[in-house]
Amino acid sequence: MRRNKQNEDMGNKIIKYATIGVLVLTVIVIGLLIYSQSLTEEVKEGTLNTEQIASLANRTSENTTTNYNSNTEETETTTTEMGKSVNESQNELKNEQSNTNTVKNTTSKNNTTSTTNTVNMTNKNTTTKKTNTSNTATTNTEIKEEPKQRELQFVKPVEGDIMKEYAKENLLFSETLQEWVIHTGIDIKADKTTVVKSAEAGTVKSIKNDPRYGLTIVVEHDNGFQTVYSNLLTSEFVVEGEKVEKEQSLGTVGNTAAFESSDEPHLHFEILKDNVQVDPSIYLK
Repeated sequence: MRRNKQNEDMGNKIIKYATIGVLVLTVIVIGLLIYSQSLTEEVKEGTLNTEQIASLANRTSENTTTNYNSNTEETETTTTEMGKSVNESQNELKNEQSNTNTVKNTTSKNNTTSTTNTVNMTNKNTTTKKTNTSNTATTNTEIKEEPKQRELQFVKPVEGDIMKEYAKENLLFSETLQEWVIHTGIDIKADKTTVVKSAEAGTVKSIKNDPRYGLTIVVEHDNGFQTVYSNLLTSEFVVEGEKVEKEQSLGTVGNTAAFESSDEPHLHFEILKDNVQVDPSIYLK
């Protein structure tokens, strides 16, 4: 029985190895078949290429023979049809590239010329606009220019000494009020009925009785100036709105100023620039 078992085991091993061997052979055979098929296709392709080459060689030979028989002078310059095709193709390619470059260069030059012309035209238009604007601005400036204003030269409205100075920032003692006060003009000593003259040419703005400085005449001048004549007795020589010349008579000296009634007879005189009192001594010539 032991021998039978050994024989059975041996038979199983043989079957196993035989099966493996068959599988290996099968794989090898399949691989050979695939390789053979691939090799066959490559051979066919090689054959076709060889046939094509042979056909082209025969055709070239025929063309060469024909050209030699028809014109012997061209024998040395005759080439194969394949060679001609290559040369012609190269020449055509060169010609196409040359034409393309020429077209590109021409187009580029045209575009450059057009761009240059456009820029030049734009610059010209800008320059023209600037010139026109400058001319317009110059014209407007010329139009807006005002005539030169005449320099005013004020004269003393009456002859006499200055009794009381201008004191807008410093205080002066008032004999009438018995206190320290500001003084926005100058007091020029003059007898009663002394004729008061206009310090400069202008227009009589107003004639009024001021509660502090009595009968007062205001004359308006150029350049924002005004002159004020107060403590008058009369204003008989002018009326409101009348244009007066320099040193033209306006009225006479009196004693009508309530704030200066204790002072000697005098003319209270003021100068205003843009409605602000200034020191008349600076402007009087």
